[in-house]
Amino acid sequence: MKPDTMTPRAAQLLVALGAVLMAAPFYVMFVFATQSRAEIFAVPPPLWFGDDLLNNFRILTERIPFWRNLGWSLYVALASTALTLLFCSMAGYAFAMFEFRFKRPLFALVLGTMILPSFMSMIPSFMIMDLLGWIDQPRALYLPGAASAFGIFLMRQYVKSAVPKELIEAARMDGCSEFGIYARIVLPLLKPAMGTLGLIAFIGSWNNFVGPLIVMRTPENFTLPLALRLLQNPVDTEWGALIAGAAIATLPLLLLFALASRQLIAGLTAGAVK
Repeated sequence: MKPDTMTPRAAQLLVALGAVLMAAPFYVMFVFATQSRAEIFAVPPPLWFGDDLLNNFRILTERIPFWRNLGWSLYVALASTALTLLFCSMAGYAFAMFEFRFKRPLFALVLGTMILPSFMSMIPSFMIMDLLGWIDQPRALYLPGAASAFGIFLMRQYVKSAVPKELIEAARMDGCSEFGIYARIVLPLLKPAMGTLGLIAFIGSWNNFVGPLIVMRTPENFTLPLALRLLQNPVDTEWGALIAGAAIATLPLLLLFALASRQLIAGLTAGAVK
């Protein structure tokens, strides 16, 4: 075997091994979703699909309002993603293309919020939501984080590298309004970054557990991660039903990532090569 053919094959083998290791937890989750509680804790554990999927799903829908929780999760994730894309793209465009007073301190303040631990905002967030009367309301889950610091930073960096200032100035000379420039010129150029940020925002909102735990009170209004927590108790936890619910909650993310993976890579690598 020639030396120059060993390196690509070794790289392919390494990538395949990494793919198997990354896919293994998902495979085990889907296998356990079809097993009973006794089979899940058997030694050795089952490595192939069982016959208890329907029974696990029946227990899941009896213990929690599963479909309502799934609908709330979808609604909150879509609303959070849409608002994040709107506000972060507008703020990123403003920080990249406009000159205004206190621009640098404001951008530094935005970046400074990224280094704060998330637990520091738990009590202030609850107090603000309580003051606004948003406790147990879905708006408390998607409005506060609509203008994320990471999203603003990502959009600002992408606008600076992908949107020529000459194009903006030409549009202004042609009499286009600022909002028209943003909607007709800037947004079409931001598609890779928008796809990346949208995917990140959707996954973050879909998997959010602490936020609903702080502000939601009624089980019917819980998002799916928090609702699945209701299945756990120290005495009688139906692990098959719990894992089945987690598997169903994972399916939209896997589908979304499969459809948007190229857009994600394009957005993350944009500007790396001219």
